[in-house]
Amino acid sequence: MALTKLPKNAFGTGSVDDSKIEDGTIQNQELAGSLSEDRLATGTIENASLSNSTITINGTSISLGGSSSVGVDVNWQSVITADGSTSTTASAGNGYMIDTTSAAHTINLPASASLGDQIAIKDYAGTFASNNLTIGRNGHNIQGVANDSLITTNRASLLLVYVDSTKGWIYAEESNVGDLGPSYISATGGTITTSGDYKIHTFTGDGCFVVSSVGNPIGSTSVDYLVVAGGGGGGGPQGGGSSGGGGAGGYREGYNPGSYCASPLATSALSVTAQTYPVTVGGGGAQFTNGSNSVFSTITSAGGGYGGRSFPNISPGPGGNGGDGGSGGGGQGYTLEVIPNCGAGNTPPVSPPQGNPGGSGRFSSSSGCAQAAGGGGGAGAAGSSADQPSPTSSNGGDGGNGVTSSINGTPTTRAGGGGGGKRLAPGTSGSGGSGGGGAGGQGPSTQATAGTSNSGGGGGGAGVEPSNGAAGGKGIVIIRYKFQ
Repeated sequence: MALTKLPKNAFGTGSVDDSKIEDGTIQNQELAGSLSEDRLATGTIENASLSNSTITINGTSISLGGSSSVGVDVNWQSVITADGSTSTTASAGNGYMIDTTSAAHTINLPASASLGDQIAIKDYAGTFASNNLTIGRNGHNIQGVANDSLITTNRASLLLVYVDSTKGWIYAEESNVGDLGPSYISATGGTITTSGDYKIHTFTGDGCFVVSSVGNPIGSTSVDYLVVAGGGGGGGPQGGGSSGGGGAGGYREGYNPGSYCASPLATSALSVTAQTYPVTVGGGGAQFTNGSNSVFSTITSAGGGYGGRSFPNISPGPGGNGGDGGSGGGGQGYTLEVIPNCGAGNTPPVSPPQGNPGGSGRFSSSSGCAQAAGGGGGAGAAGSSADQPSPTSSNGGDGGNGVTSSINGTPTTRAGGGGGGKRLAPGTSGSGGSGGGGAGGQGPSTQATAGTSNSGGGGGGAGVEPSNGAAGGKGIVIIRYKFQ
């Protein structure tokens, strides 16, 4: 009978060793199943006798029974001290200690990346909250979004791993890290529309702009704004002379360059905080009256100056000079006591200027037909003075042109001056400036026209009694910001 199983006491202790078994004697097919753990003494089979005697960790081969530390596979670089004028471009496999004690810093991710690439970052001095670290995406998405990341918490540390072109670099490990992506302003108030990634709040009357939350610098923390005051009223006649056009309401604009096509007067955008901002939209001035101011936050635009009236020696009413204001009113075209004069613009003064002066009127004693008044100033140009092509004819001055902005998503011109009035033919009254300025009146029957509402345009000046000077146009306030 064949021997199928050796008894436990078949061999003496130590009687079988390597020298008693020829190489290759025991093969896999000669084992029916496997040897159970209790059939082998501890340490019987050496690692070198196994077909797979090593394992691979992070690309490194390690023998069975050996040891290795498992962790982030990065090579830490020397500390980078931020100076505010330079940036760092990271390389895959490296770790970066960044000291922003003196200035903020930008570290750009590699321009090319492969699956599994890793980059580690650590706040060396605990100053990322005061001097932020920007992680530049360098053409890749971060967390699936095409935006840089801003790190704003002290003692932040993180590990970025590149996944694919859709998600790009993701944060595999984070410590003391807040919101890594962009966040945006959220607000209510006015009539809200959108243009691409921007929300636009338009105020055609008084209201409140209520900021409920403010984003971060890679999202939005500031708003573009347009604040236009009410236009000045055109001058009205008393006696037989013509009157000046009203000046446009003061025009002030601020924006983030590249967010839209702004006017030449635009300056920097306005930072906001989570609070309620009252908004005042100035009304247009009546005959002989300046327009009212428009206000948003720290920005005040002055109402446009009124047009000067004829016969300044007759009461009631102001004198023959145009009124000072955001833009100045045009001077009157008939006087016995004073020289016709225009109102000054940019009053009170701001930089860039919020408006321009009006134009002067003309008078010739040889013919009443030569009487004509000056145009009101506009945001983009001064009002034109009346001209006198011959001793017996004259033309009222045109209102100064306004300026064009696309803050509401559409190129729109605002804050044009009112045209100067003309007493009698031959000659013509002044036209209103582009951007809502009203045309001047002529003679007793052709009435001056009002400035366009919510443009801040100046009203047209009167021709001769019984016509009247026209009202200025109401102002407007527009606020715009990135919301996604």
